Amino acid sequence: MAVQIVWFKRDLRVHDHAPLAAAARAGPVLPLYIVEPSLWQQPDSAAQHWGFIRESLIELDAALRATGLPHARLHVAVGEAVPVLEALHRHIGIGALHAHEETGNAHTYARDEAVRRWARSHGIAVHEARQFAVIRGLRQRDRWLAHRERLMAEPAVPWPPPRLTFARWADADDTVAEFGHGEAPVAWHWQAGRWAPVPWPDAPALGLDPWEPPHRQRGGRRAGEATLTDFLDDRAARYRGGISSPLSAPQACSRLSPYLAYGVLGLREVVQATRARRAEAAAMGPATGAALERRLAAGLRAFESRLYWHCHFIQKLESEPTLEWHNLHRGYDGLREDDWNPAHFDALRQGRTGWPLVDACIAGLHDTGWLNFRMRAMLVSVAAYPLWLHWRGIGHWLARLFLDYEPGIHWPQMQMQSGTTGINATRVYNPIKQALDHDPQGLFVRRWLPALRRVPDAWLFEPWRMPPDLQRRCGVTVGVDIPTPLVDLEHALRRAKARLHERRAQPAVRAQASAVVQRHGSRRGMPAGRDEHGREPAPRRRGPPPAAQLSLW
Repeated sequence: MAVQIVWFKRDLRVHDHAPLAAAARAGPVLPLYIVEPSLWQQPDSAAQHWGFIRESLIELDAALRATGLPHARLHVAVGEAVPVLEALHRHIGIGALHAHEETGNAHTYARDEAVRRWARSHGIAVHEARQFAVIRGLRQRDRWLAHRERLMAEPAVPWPPPRLTFARWADADDTVAEFGHGEAPVAWHWQAGRWAPVPWPDAPALGLDPWEPPHRQRGGRRAGEATLTDFLDDRAARYRGGISSPLSAPQACSRLSPYLAYGVLGLREVVQATRARRAEAAAMGPATGAALERRLAAGLRAFESRLYWHCHFIQKLESEPTLEWHNLHRGYDGLREDDWNPAHFDALRQGRTGWPLVDACIAGLHDTGWLNFRMRAMLVSVAAYPLWLHWRGIGHWLARLFLDYEPGIHWPQMQMQSGTTGINATRVYNPIKQALDHDPQGLFVRRWLPALRRVPDAWLFEPWRMPPDLQRRCGVTVGVDIPTPLVDLEHALRRAKARLHERRAQPAVRAQASAVVQRHGSRRGMPAGRDEHGREPAPRRRGPPPAAQLSLW
């Protein structure tokens, strides 16, 4: 029977994996991951992404081997997708190519189109399955929610699937017929008409800066399952009321985002596990009066509602791929593009804006690769409004800093927080107010900015106002040990909002907003639970949705 290639991309698991099951029904399966040099040269790629993926691939290989079936292993090839597939087809013959649909960046979109053209030219079927509630070719959202609910309610695809067999990489008499041993599968590169073993490429070999956050989350299924279990059984009780502050968020948030972004955990399994645990907690709470179970049930309800927005935002990029590089609402073209200030951007990247909470968030990101949503939104707001920087350059920089970078969520959020969607409320975060609201004792700021540890609370969030004698007593000199703010915050915010609202008030810009709503607006409020501020969802209504939508990162 013809070999069935299962091409792993951002779906690094065997559980609830529809392409694996479909391939097993059709013939011997050859699991494949391709390390594509051109993909890692894109401006949104970082060494931490590759490190997380590599850890996940090692566990994926182990899961395949655990079946005990002959030739069960993950095959890793280094090269561009089409040449790798062409070489494999010549060598072993490909009957069909199975994969999950991916809503990635412009590069992966073009790559997938090239693979489809190659497959058609060779008479090879390409089968793609949905792992998210994202519909290709969707023109409007009227039936989207029903589709999402059906997909999330379907039973998970069992592992291992019936009739599973594995194909050999090469002919029996080939010197590379069997490979893969030790901690990780061997990587292979097609050269001089044969497959040659090569070292797994490290970050420099892929053209990446080798730096990684020293305390980022680890990849792999075991870490993902442990994080999910810990959240459902315990940490979800802190979810409501705990996800906004950078102090409580590391424990209150689910921390599942990188495992969902790279498909180590399937979205459906997370949704179903959440619903099951929520029902269990709700049943136990009233019966026993257990406060923890009641808090768990409430936290899980809020978390499940936010899972809805995961696919909602990815659908935006799927339906409008150009929003990765163009304003979603083209009436905002020219608003910031010509005002890029390299000095502002460099100071932001270095965490030297002079606003302590902003600089502390950047220091924390450099250490962990993670930040809670409200602080991410604040970073983008500071970049977009007082610093007046265009979202695209900021987006590439943050994509590299975020371990959980998911293009379909990232780019709509960059535009939403920058005010270029035309349908969302203006989201301007004052970094001083955010510090007072969410880090009132300065614990987060002092943790990440050691120079401020001796500064009294009264001056901590505006240290540039400290009298010189107090600076001396605190052992800190503003402008030397800590930077002065790049701009006068109040003046810069007033000017930025005025410029944005002036553009938004133009009749032509207002007129175009309805088309954006029709194509991308949510058709209802939260499907379950409350929003990030603990508010109940608004009742359903006819007509366009409210301008403001809950955000998810």
